[in-house]
Amino acid sequence: MSTHGEADAAPKPGVQKAVFGTMPDGREAYLFTLRNAAGMEVQVTNYGAYLVSCTAPDKQGKFENVTLGVPTFADYLKGTPNMGPVVGRFGNRIARGRFTLDGQEYKLAVNNGVNHLHGGLTGFDKKLWTATTKDGAEPAVTLHYTSPDGEEGYPGTLSVDVTYTLQKDNGLRIDYKATTDKPTVLNLTNHAYFNLSGMKHDAMNHVLSINADHFLPTDNTQIPTGERRPVAGTVFDFRKPTVVGERINDTAEEQIRFGNGYDHCWVFAEKPTALRLGATLYEPRSGRYMEMLTTEPAVQLYTGNHLNGKLQGREGVPFTRRYGLCLETQHFPDSPNKPDFPTTTLRPGETYKSTTLYRFSAK
Repeated sequence: MSTHGEADAAPKPGVQKAVFGTMPDGREAYLFTLRNAAGMEVQVTNYGAYLVSCTAPDKQGKFENVTLGVPTFADYLKGTPNMGPVVGRFGNRIARGRFTLDGQEYKLAVNNGVNHLHGGLTGFDKKLWTATTKDGAEPAVTLHYTSPDGEEGYPGTLSVDVTYTLQKDNGLRIDYKATTDKPTVLNLTNHAYFNLSGMKHDAMNHVLSINADHFLPTDNTQIPTGERRPVAGTVFDFRKPTVVGERINDTAEEQIRFGNGYDHCWVFAEKPTALRLGATLYEPRSGRYMEMLTTEPAVQLYTGNHLNGKLQGREGVPFTRRYGLCLETQHFPDSPNKPDFPTTTLRPGETYKSTTLYRFSAK
């Protein structure tokens, strides 16, 4: 992957397609490189709809990769701890791997302790999607997947489109759209880990703000209890910019013990709204700054608490504990089992739509 310094000629915006690797069944997976005129570059693969890399400028104008990813397609096939894919059908946890919809109980894989996580054993992150590209000043790639009725235990044939667009203003926009032929549940998100240092060190010096007055406390298996707890006076208060590592080890707080750090959902609204600022992230040494805007009612902050150094990035650094953090925009976890949570039910004739925008700058 190229990086662009100030001395480089302005890159030509557009999209390039290359073979990324070969699936076990012989199908080819592709790597799509989106570039804008400012010099930002985003790489996406149609395997798992992964965001493979994303560059952003520091205060000297130097572009470096700011998302965790592994070196080769073979590494992605082996599996990652969700470093950048679209997860589905249901991002986050469903208690005990079961839910009831319209009077019928559905059973899902239990793949996270006693719970179901991120769509199951062979979720959207392990599927080969079809791809359509759009060239131009704001290049885009749209990835399509049809999930058959009963896949991973979920009802309904689901048609999903995810579009990654690289904007002129260094924004990476992700648009989700889906329809179903039977009532089902759906909660899509991207699971990128961000590290705005350019992989120089872990993410604990990053300064985070989250525009949320409440978060969702969980039980010891990380299923929300149903309470919306005010962040005021707690280690979950990021309404003012706060260093991520400042309070992350405050194990006097039971919720920190349950999550091994931050692995919780912050509530913006009870219903999806127009695109609005949900969070900001700043890395003081590089000056890189990221704004996260979303139409979703919540965001899961996960601080890479289970990264263990066994995986290395393309930069050659081991991804040790808390080397990156995730801002997964979504509906609330376990919504199918919590009638007073915003609904995640999608019915025939309805269209699921969701947008999240990560916009990069430096200061």
